[in-house]
Amino acid sequence: MKKSLLALSIGLAVSLNAWAGPQDLLPPAPEWHGDSEKLIAPHGDAWETPAEKLGLNDTPNYADTMAYLQKLVEASPLLEMKSFGKTAQGRELVVVIASKAGAFDSASLKAAGKPTLLAQAGIHAGEIDGKDAGLMLLRDIAFNKKDELLDDANFLFVPIFNADGHERISEWNRPNQRGPVNQGWRTTAQNLNLNRDYIKADAPETRAMLGLINEWQPELYIDLHVTDGIDYQYDITWGYNGHEGKPSYSPKIAQWLEKYFSPAVTSALKGADHIPGPLVFARNNRDLSEGLDDGQHTPRFSAGYGDLRHMPSVLIENHSLKPYKQRVLGNRVLLEEALDVLGKRAKELRAAIAFEQGGRPASIPMNWTDTEQPAGERDFLGVSHEKYASPASGIEEVRWTGKPETLENLKFYRQQPAVQLSRPKAYWVPATKPEVIERLRAHGIAMEQLKAPTTVKLEMYRVVDAKPSATPFEGRNTLNAKLKKETREEWFPAGSVRVSTDQALGDLLVVMMEPKSNDSLFAWGFFPEILQRTEYVEGYVIAPMAEKALADDPKLKADFEAKLAADPAFAKDPQARLSWFYERSKFYDQRYLLYPVGREL
Repeated sequence: MKKSLLALSIGLAVSLNAWAGPQDLLPPAPEWHGDSEKLIAPHGDAWETPAEKLGLNDTPNYADTMAYLQKLVEASPLLEMKSFGKTAQGRELVVVIASKAGAFDSASLKAAGKPTLLAQAGIHAGEIDGKDAGLMLLRDIAFNKKDELLDDANFLFVPIFNADGHERISEWNRPNQRGPVNQGWRTTAQNLNLNRDYIKADAPETRAMLGLINEWQPELYIDLHVTDGIDYQYDITWGYNGHEGKPSYSPKIAQWLEKYFSPAVTSALKGADHIPGPLVFARNNRDLSEGLDDGQHTPRFSAGYGDLRHMPSVLIENHSLKPYKQRVLGNRVLLEEALDVLGKRAKELRAAIAFEQGGRPASIPMNWTDTEQPAGERDFLGVSHEKYASPASGIEEVRWTGKPETLENLKFYRQQPAVQLSRPKAYWVPATKPEVIERLRAHGIAMEQLKAPTTVKLEMYRVVDAKPSATPFEGRNTLNAKLKKETREEWFPAGSVRVSTDQALGDLLVVMMEPKSNDSLFAWGFFPEILQRTEYVEGYVIAPMAEKALADDPKLKADFEAKLAADPAFAKDPQARLSWFYERSKFYDQRYLLYPVGREL
């Protein structure tokens, strides 16, 4: 029986794969030529990048990428390459620094006064367009008269963020993407998606990136991706909280991005024959008439995280169905223009950053949910499609034709917050939670550590209805819960920390520590121990105690009888009935279901 099942499995794999190449089933791509093709080095040029040598049809592996960069920085006084951490499998994470400051440490660059652009590629290693674009720009800065970009700004470039996933390479990794021939893997060697990890920071790669951000304090942070889902004409899209009127944790920064960044890169891309557009997703990939989702970037993602910590952050999404050369060149144009506009408009951006970092809002919106009504309508540069009945899925599927089609007055939808997180004066975290304290430090959040035990009157939360996830998500069993507040005299041992919300990262702190936040450390499962009871009571003890209490306490008796009448399942469950009394006795564990982080009001 086992042998026949194995044969069936092998036969199925052969029948599905043998007749088609990895990209043979993709929709047709319109032929493209653009002015940005002039940026490609002539074949045989001494500084031709590895991807250019491959016709911008494939991408080099980690070793060849590092070898090219090492050769580049050794030849140019404008460049230096540094390691800023290691992956789970031990690969070096490198950042290339491009500057005219004459030094390549963060203190020297800050002293020089120029703003810094930090761009990262390969957070999803199969979406690697940004790496090859960044190598082209670094080459052009070093040797092709683009060093003028460094007159007013510095450039930090991380070519491969998810280096372990980058080396899990195959032509069969991304079925929805046209090129490069060989593509890396979405997640890390620990199967973690780095673009879900910004708050919980479980991956060594994420903690390394947080360290890089904290050290260099970039004025602009760009995360380079590739997106799929539906076919459309745009070859490069981008988004950020506050884009075209969306809510933002940093509205002044969003205004700068709207006024300066987006118009500049739009103009540059159009001038190079690319088709830029806003980042959106279809509400239903099989039926565009349902409209577009213009959703919020939440703090587990790079763009939402940057917005929350008041660091100007932009998510770039190339379109997966466009040829690899077209996508790489779009990134190359965008990175150059981003560096240029940052240098020219640094004064205005720094003023916006200072304003946002100085704010102390009384509440912070969180837990974004879809709205029922559209936010508006827009014309959308789409691609026509046909529908057909699929015997495989049993429903109508979409077949994209590759022919341009403008969809007029297409509705788009946004999100609204489900909760407002109130801002306390400070949070108190006990020394018994070193992992939580370490995470706060990794984000650069300032804190005071207790040198001696202290008792403090605080507001605290108690869980009244815990619902842990049945299966892990991103390596953790998440937790959803209802909570109630109570005031307690709480003892904190030496080594505990008081974390004030009166700091530049105070908004980030609130989102991380308020358990109602679905991106809090509580929701990410950092406090599983509070769900476990460790002491119990036997029936022969609690039953007579309860009987006496019912006789002596009329209110208790009335409450118990009301519970019996309202809950038939409870009335039929002897253990539940006795537990009801146990929870009201002095024997009950008063720390059970208590969230151990206190709120100083």
